[in-house]
Amino acid sequence: MVAPKTWVDYANLGLFTDLYELTMLQAYVEQGMDGTATFSLFVRRLRARRNYLIACGLDDVLSYFESLRFTREGLDYLASLGSFTERFVRWLKQFRFTGDVDAVPEGTPVFENEPILEVTAPIAQAQLAETFVMNQVHLQTVLASKAARVVTAAEGRTVVDFGPRRMHGIDAAIKAARAFYIAGVAATSNTLAGQIYGVPAAGTMAHSFVQAAKNEMEAFRAFAALYPETILLVDTYDTLQGVRHVIALARELGDAFKVRAVRLDSGDLADLALRARAMLDEAGLRNVEIFASGSLDEDAIAEIVAKGAPITGFGVGTSMGVSQDAPGLDMAYKLCAYGGRGRLKLSTGKPVLPGRKQVFRVEENGRAVRDVIARAGETLPGRPLLRPVMRGGRRLPEGTIDLHAARRHAQEEIARLPGHIRATLPAERRYPVEPSEALRAYQDEVAREVALADRDAAPSAL
Repeated sequence: MVAPKTWVDYANLGLFTDLYELTMLQAYVEQGMDGTATFSLFVRRLRARRNYLIACGLDDVLSYFESLRFTREGLDYLASLGSFTERFVRWLKQFRFTGDVDAVPEGTPVFENEPILEVTAPIAQAQLAETFVMNQVHLQTVLASKAARVVTAAEGRTVVDFGPRRMHGIDAAIKAARAFYIAGVAATSNTLAGQIYGVPAAGTMAHSFVQAAKNEMEAFRAFAALYPETILLVDTYDTLQGVRHVIALARELGDAFKVRAVRLDSGDLADLALRARAMLDEAGLRNVEIFASGSLDEDAIAEIVAKGAPITGFGVGTSMGVSQDAPGLDMAYKLCAYGGRGRLKLSTGKPVLPGRKQVFRVEENGRAVRDVIARAGETLPGRPLLRPVMRGGRRLPEGTIDLHAARRHAQEEIARLPGHIRATLPAERRYPVEPSEALRAYQDEVAREVALADRDAAPSAL
């Protein structure tokens, strides 16, 4: 018996969808509903601890659309469920995505109700994508947004991703390293992510190496012999004694001493950094930097920085890796046009703006001051954010994403935000986002059409 695959890859990715997507697809096929639809991906409301979000995950979405297929094994499984006709299974065998995608570039700050991307395709094709698109853009936007806050708190000091061990699965850890890098994190401890994406890989040593050695001094001596420009972890037993051992090693090695930094991983990091810095300076080791890790998040880092601690870099793990304070977004992927007409929802607290859209970012003196969500085709003041990235199921040049360019784009775009929006503290004044007059009018028009259609379809009262 052949063991079933337990990993997602491009061969079985077609089945990575909620079952109701497939039952709706069959209904579309059976009803002959093959008109063009537009689905919009957006976040309804920002969490209290998020003044803005960093859009991320588009590259995986486009790869998904390019490769989406159903395998023989997948089709056999669907047939075995008893819910799908032979005709529909044959239809899935020929499935290819032939639609269009418009999206904001990865690394762009976005706000509530703004389209991060819009998918326009025959309705079944666009519908099927919901689960994957939300899964990837949600995860990567959550993590990039958290990382941007950590980088802001560090005020120019290096931040390294230390989080893979406690992240929610292997895919999350790999995609996180990429999202973090776009948001400004300098490197990752995740070696596989380094290979896949070219993100700089970084690492020091663990306490276990010191524990396994005869003593701390012997551990430092052996590790520095193998990796002369290493960072030595000094808090296994007694942090300041560990610093003394580094100083002793420097005297022992003389000009051959190349250790770059010591790493603090527990205790009062600000106080220990000040005391360690004084000891290192007195020993003439001014070039030896101090790196800190251990249960850090943006608040802890901001506090350390405010105390003037002489720390030049931070390793951040679990808090950033799972976005501990805000692990979820109110993200939605909703039908907003079908058959040439806008579609909307009128549910309380869950509105959908109808039709294809564009977002204009209005700036004054190089600073973003407000966003306007407009109808596609409108020309308004400001920079249009949504760009065509896929047409007819094929990537356009704008959809070929360079990781380093996305990182630069994020840095430039974040710098354009108002200071109170860039800050890690909750903004007293939210960033203004408003629909254009034309979009408001169209929303009212479509709402009236829906009300009339619903009234005309209602059965007569007995």
